[in-house]
This record gives sequence, structure tokens and C-alpha cells, in this order.
Amino acid sequence: MQGQALPGFRDFYPDELALRNYIFATWREVARRYGFQEYDGPPLEPLELYTDKSGEEIVQQLYTFEDKGGRKVALRPEMTPTLARMVGAHAQALKKPIRWFSIPQLFRYERQQRGRLREHFQLNMDIIGEASPLADAELIAAAIDIMRAFGFKAADAQARVSDRRVLRTLLLGRGITEAQLPTAFEAIDKSERVPKDVVAAKLREAGMGKRETDAVFEIPALRGLDAVLTALGKVKGGEEAGEPLRQAVGALETMGLADFAAVDLTIVRGLAYYTGIVFELFDRGKSLRAVCGGGRYDGLLKALGGVDLPALGFGMGDVVLGELLKERGPADQASTKLDAFLIAVSGEDVAPMLQLAHRLRDLGVAVEYGLRPAAIRKQLELAAARGAARALIVGPDERAAGAVVVRDLKAGTEERVPIAKLPGLFH
Repeated sequence: MQGQALPGFRDFYPDELALRNYIFATWREVARRYGFQEYDGPPLEPLELYTDKSGEEIVQQLYTFEDKGGRKVALRPEMTPTLARMVGAHAQALKKPIRWFSIPQLFRYERQQRGRLREHFQLNMDIIGEASPLADAELIAAAIDIMRAFGFKAADAQARVSDRRVLRTLLLGRGITEAQLPTAFEAIDKSERVPKDVVAAKLREAGMGKRETDAVFEIPALRGLDAVLTALGKVKGGEEAGEPLRQAVGALETMGLADFAAVDLTIVRGLAYYTGIVFELFDRGKSLRAVCGGGRYDGLLKALGGVDLPALGFGMGDVVLGELLKERGPADQASTKLDAFLIAVSGEDVAPMLQLAHRLRDLGVAVEYGLRPAAIRKQLELAAARGAARALIVGPDERAAGAVVVRDLKAGTEERVPIAKLPGLFH
């Protein structure tokens, strides 16, 4: 029997699972506040669902095999193709705009590092059937509000927002050809991570001269909406290309989220299917990869699901988020802690203790007790180890008085409380 999980896969001991459940609960609560409905799909899909439309990066990372029916299948590396397939199957019956979210487990054969594993859980939030830039602002706001729900401030996290239509217009306006656009996009995407001379060599290989190369390097320096709109004003079609970004950023400002968002054209997103506004959310220290990312993918549903509907969405993984939460200290996982630990002083006190335990559990109170006779000191040690807030001690005197001794395990104080008044301590 092997002593550990496969590389890049995780065991979830109770503490780790408590953190995961806390993340899931927060995701679901914010999604509910934004009016999203939860859905799910199969973890195994036909291989062609990914090989045709998701770009070479994902194709190289697939867990793929042939099943016993001779079908080529893959563990899902992302959720958007499954969503497109599901919406395409029932597009006529679904009320638009569709606002769905899911928390799938995803699988990619990637090089392991901090914040990157070969499996992870991911919140996906998508809006389908709406082309308005308000939909883009809505999704970015939801991502920001998730971070706020975890206690992050504007000084801790920021959404960096861009638009592929803006990038395309600026590049074409400076002489880059349609054929050279993918290389230019890749160069801008890597401008913060790859040395400038390496990027320049790649651009030259794509046939770009000094003028075009300079244009590619100038675009990442355009920071802030005003700088981007000024640059767009100098190229053909620039004002029209910049209008969705202007509206989306304006909506975020109106919501009071301006401090959490910045226009940053280095955000391109690697997947081939993005068509409009794209964004990534980072911790301000940039100590890890993006907490989440997404954008508009208006052509994907037609390609995968056979229905032509505008669409946009984002994914937020649990690995990077979990690392950030652990850095900030213990998360609020009070729901996983015991409300009380019951202690029987003698053998005759066990039956009344059991009755009390079940009565409290029926009222929704989380309680535990020792399963074998032990000294009171040992039982108190176990209560502390379980993280119980209180110990409820049942002894002969308490039985006679219809009460229990309630010991506050943090303050070290105790008082005798009538059993009839116990529920009031927990509600």
C-alpha cells in the first residue's frame, strides 16, 4: 500500500477539509447574492470537446485515455466546454440571460509548484445570453466581492482588466497583421515574466520589424483607462473598440469598487476562445499566480453547443485562494468546531449525559462526549483538543439539582446552569 497520494493530488484531513468547505460556502453565498443558480456536469468528457477549441496549452495537459467502449475521453481540465454543451442542448427552454455557477473538480497534468497542482476545485460563474458591458462588470464585481467576503481589502487584492478588442485595434492600427496577432498577444501576455530580449526575438521570428515590435512593447505601458482611451483615439475604430471597457469600468466605479480594479493591457488570457473583456484577480503582493481569471467568450457556444449566444465567465481555484487564506491566519471555520463537550463524573451520570447530548443535538448544538470512562481531567483535555467552547459537567449533585456545571474552556470560569436554560446558551 502506497504511503501518499499521487504527485499533485491531495488528501483532505479534517482541518484541510474544513478550509475547503469554508471556501465553498463563501463561494455559494456570494453566488446566491448575485442571483446565480448552481449546476454540475460529468468529470469525464469526450476528448474532442477540448482538443478543438481550448488551445494547445490545455491539450498538452489533458488526462486522456480510451475507455472500454473504445471512446477517447478526458478528465475535465476546465468547465466552460461542458457548460457550452449543456446550454446548447436546452438553449430554447432556458430563460436568458442564464446565470449559472458550479464548483467542479478539474484535472490538468501540470508541473507542480506552490499554488499549482494537478487537480483542484474551481468556482465557475458564467452569464450567457447577454452582450452588455454591464454583464462584464457584474462578473468582475462578483469576483471582487468574493475576496471581500474572505476579508480582503483593496490593499490586498486587485482585479486587472483588459479587452482583447482593444488590444486587437491598437495592434492592427500600428501595422501588425492579422497573422501576427497571436504572437503579439502572447508577447504582451508574457511581458511581465519573460526578458524583453527574448520576447523581441520571438517577434522578429514572426516577421515584425522595429516599428511593430516597438508597438507591442508600448501597449503594456498603457496603464489606466484614460491612457488606453487616449491611445485608442489615435487609431481607426479605436473609440468603438474602447466603449465596452469604458462602460464596464464605469459600472465598477459606480458600485464603489474602483479601488479593487485597474485597467491593465498585459492581461490577455491564454485560452484561444476569449473575444472581449478579460480580467485576472491577484493578491497585491503578486506572491502567487492569479487567484481567478476569465472574460468574454462570445463565439464558443456556437462552436461547441451549436447556439450563437454571447457569453462570459470566470474561474476561481481553491489552491491559490487557500494559500492566501492560510497566510492570513486561521479562517473562520466555527461551524466545524464543537459547541460543547459533555463530561460524566461517574458511571451513574452516563445515562443522563447521553440524554442531554441527544436533546442538544436535536436543537442543532454540536456536542461530543467521551466514549469510555475516564478521569475528569482526561475528559477536559479531550474537550480542549476538540476545540470545544464549553464543557458541560454532569455529576451526582447536578443530577439532583436538575442542572449541569458549564465551564468556559477559554476563560476558565464556570457556573451551574439549570438544564431547562441550557438551550439559551447556544442560541
